[in-house]
Amino acid sequence: MISDQLRDELLAFRKERDWEQFHNLRTLSTSIALEAAELMEHTQWAKDAELPTLATEHRDALAQEIADIAILLTYLAHDLRVDLETAVRQKLVTNAAKYPVEKARGVATKYDRL
Repeated sequence: MISDQLRDELLAFRKERDWEQFHNLRTLSTSIALEAAELMEHTQWAKDAELPTLATEHRDALAQEIADIAILLTYLAHDLRVDLETAVRQKLVTNAAKYPVEKARGVATKYDRL
């Protein structure tokens, strides 16, 4: 998770540039999806066997895309007053109920098909 100090730095960066006016639920969620697509571009046509090498060779570019997603997600969570750590912890509890270890271990099946 992003520390409070880094979150505050990100919010100050945005405020100094007067970018809050461009940020709302639609623009930030769209931007997160677009940045995720940019992350996926690195592996779009790669074979599974190529992924470890690709991850190593493109590590810096992948890190940049991951950072873009984290920054936008931080803005969105802040603006919607969502405590990201609390939301993730609550989702972990939900997922534990949906995917009990005895049914989900080692399988990639959606919870409604377990």
